[in-house]
Amino acid sequence: QRARDAFNERFWFADGGYLYDVVDCDGKNGTHDISFRPNQLFAISLENPVLDQARWGAVVDLVEKKLLTPLGLRSLSPDDPEYKPIYSGDLRSRDGAYHQGTVWAWLIGPFVDAWLKVHPNDKERARKFLEVFPTHLSDDGFGTISEVFDAREPHLAGGCIAQAWSVAEVLRSVPTVLAERILLDARNR
Repeated sequence: QRARDAFNERFWFADGGYLYDVVDCDGKNGTHDISFRPNQLFAISLENPVLDQARWGAVVDLVEKKLLTPLGLRSLSPDDPEYKPIYSGDLRSRDGAYHQGTVWAWLIGPFVDAWLKVHPNDKERARKFLEVFPTHLSDDGFGTISEVFDAREPHLAGGCIAQAWSVAEVLRSVPTVLAERILLDARNR
């Protein structure tokens, strides 16, 4: 309980209504990184959440508003001055965008988990977060999901064309959002 309390005290950015991305930046006590990133979802989505439940809704709603795309979550909010929405160019340019806005497909899994903790009775909406992935399975690498995507439409794929963690998180999320429908289908047979 002490660790949980300390986490909430040190990481909660009250003015923003979300979690700091880093505290004590570069070892400097009392400094904070207010970059809005998807990392904060893990404080909700894991089996034993550390973020106070009263704060879950604010965080999930902001993540949905600022980071959610049809193919995953942006790695940085578009309102950040360091935001780079396009993953292209030479190695240096791509590396510069990798964690500065590029969309990561695998983050849809933790997002769905956190979203369902806040909205447990709306699995229909949660299913919509996954609905584009079956179409993408035939876009770049047949039967797989790309590593990253541009943060702006048309969300072009980048990085590895076949990324295991992207596939794994989508597959892990499917039973969660379909469980209710599968049970209903089984009862109606």
